[in-house]
Amino acid sequence: QWQVMESGGGVVQAGGFLRLSCTASGEGFRNIAVSWYRQPPGKQRELAATIFKSGTTYYTDSPKRRLTISRDTAKNTVYLQMNGLKPEDTAGYYCNVECNWGQGTQVHVSS
Repeated sequence: QWQVMESGGGVVQAGGFLRLSCTASGEGFRNIAVSWYRQPPGKQRELAATIFKSGTTYYTDSPKRRLTISRDTAKNTVYLQMNGLKPEDTAGYYCNVECNWGQGTQVHVSS
């Protein structure tokens, strides 16, 4: 079972950027897929991006041009770079590692 911890959220003005981090404890991090989800206030959690063990990435339609997911296997960490943030990006951001969730990190984008 993976212990997952997200960090890097905060309050940012529209047009700004943030880099979120997802760190997982355990062996074999390089051999698994990791996903970032986001949950806007009052809405369901939804997939934002995935990075597979091959390094291939997948993004959902809406924010994909403004997101970049990457990983540092030496640090057991996956990053989510978010650029050109919009108020609608305000959400809790959660990392999923083989069905294990972290506590999330909150992002608030002010207009």
